[in-house]
Amino acid sequence: MDAVRQERSPENITLPLASGSRRIHGSVARDLGVAILGGRYAPGDVLPGEIEFSEKLNVSRTAYREAIRILSAKGLVESRPRTGTRVSQRSRWNLLDPDILAWAFESEPSESFIRDLFELRMIVEPAAAALAAERRSGLDIARMGHALEEMGRHGLATEAGRAADQAFHNTILEAARNGALMALSSSIAAAVTWTTIFKHRRQALPRDPMPDHRALYDAIVAGDPAAARATMTELVRLALADTELALRP
Repeated sequence: MDAVRQERSPENITLPLASGSRRIHGSVARDLGVAILGGRYAPGDVLPGEIEFSEKLNVSRTAYREAIRILSAKGLVESRPRTGTRVSQRSRWNLLDPDILAWAFESEPSESFIRDLFELRMIVEPAAAALAAERRSGLDIARMGHALEEMGRHGLATEAGRAADQAFHNTILEAARNGALMALSSSIAAAVTWTTIFKHRRQALPRDPMPDHRALYDAIVAGDPAAARATMTELVRLALADTELALRP
């Protein structure tokens, strides 16, 4: 998970992509994860055996076992003696894991899954913005301002612009100065980025989201918790409306 965690400096940002894809066992875990999230393997299905799967994928049995360990740690599968490796029930999946979010969007997420992510954002981000308005430091303001400039320069349809958007939202979570809330930061950052990628996947959106972000920045700089909460609520609501446009055929 450390590999997908955003760097603290907004000048050095990593998008929340699947962390293990550069190594063989990580690539196998990604392929299996995408297959599970996409419904090719349903909860309760038993995966092919180690020997069969490693031969089919042309990878070592060790790489396959390591991939299964990755998926097991994320709650996607469970292995038991004699019964083999079985896909876990959905209630056990760690849906906030940034890798799982990446795999879900690679396999065309369901509308209900996307709405769940926006409900989570609506619960967490307005409260975080209100706290940030009360507790932000000068450094937090500088980081948010830099991210805002980068968003305006590159646009959210580009990777650089989305990375800046991720930095902007993550800095707000950090500025809330709540350790428990920070535990959600990589997950919220991943949700922000993947929903942004999703809504830009087919065409440019008719609405410019930059004024909403600038208004939020101004409220936090002004130290106005009520305005920050209300502005973030509207920002997330409009982001959901934009995403609903992308869901239309």
